[in-house]
Amino acid sequence: MNTTASVFGAVHLGYIVIETSRFTDWRRFGTDAIGMHHDDLSRDLMRFRLDDQDCRFLIRRGPAEDVVATGWHVDDHASFEQIEARIRAHGVPCVEGSADEAALRGVERLLRFPGPKGITQEIYTTPVKSGEPLRMLASGFVTGDSGMGHIALTSTKPARLRGYFHTVFDARLTDYIDETISGFKLRIRFLRVNERHHSIAIAAVRGLPIDPIRTRVQHLNVQVSTLDDLARSYERVCELGFDMALSVGQHTNDKELSFYARTPSGFEWEVGWNPLVVDESTWEPSTHQGISIWGHTPVGRTIVDKLDQFRFGARSLARPENTVPALSGAGIPDD
Repeated sequence: MNTTASVFGAVHLGYIVIETSRFTDWRRFGTDAIGMHHDDLSRDLMRFRLDDQDCRFLIRRGPAEDVVATGWHVDDHASFEQIEARIRAHGVPCVEGSADEAALRGVERLLRFPGPKGITQEIYTTPVKSGEPLRMLASGFVTGDSGMGHIALTSTKPARLRGYFHTVFDARLTDYIDETISGFKLRIRFLRVNERHHSIAIAAVRGLPIDPIRTRVQHLNVQVSTLDDLARSYERVCELGFDMALSVGQHTNDKELSFYARTPSGFEWEVGWNPLVVDESTWEPSTHQGISIWGHTPVGRTIVDKLDQFRFGARSLARPENTVPALSGAGIPDD
């Protein structure tokens, strides 16, 4: 339990760091399919922009083929220091980012610390704004006070992950979804740190301590400005030959229209439009049956894909999941 004042509402998903060796494919995926602005920094570094912030996705060369860090924009220095104090009070090490590391991410005052599933968590205060006009196929992306989208994780210890984000960011439970996907019965928890319906989703297989996903994240989400942006991005993903994971559909809980493409690194990328915004004065958590009101039909999945997923799940039994126990505590009972 946090004894200090809440930082809820002062935290926003700000950037994602992805490690990959597939630079050419990622450049095509980000610019030509999703429609983001692209900047080459060197042979081993590139960035994508969604708005006037210098960096929303930092792509660096490496073997992970995965998300390796998430960056959270904190509104003010007082909230930043409050989060840092919480982490240090629990005995978890914090490392100040160097000036070069902060510049790569387009931020000032960078601090990093361990996060669940080996994803480094980073907080920063002032984002650096670019004076260069956006060159992108999308007309725009929704960022601002609600942050730039969300991340979705799978976990064998979902209450611990929820406890972690509550301890660090005062994350609140928005709602649950119960769903069966590829034979797995899932319960998905949706957590918010501001007005966005969720900045973090945590999916767990009910009754089995397995994680069927190879990557640290199951998917990332960005929100486009218009329905036309959504339709055109869907069309470009298909025309360019990138794999589509789920067709266009509408979610039961946040009512967002979206589709899911498969990135060159293997995790999924959701492009969404028009999710509802939470009204804190009236919102009560509830449980929804199924992720979609309509659509979100699996595309091109074969029995081989399903067998691979079961293999990953079986291997996870021998692979302990890091939940950063000092910050997740005993978790939060929520079932």
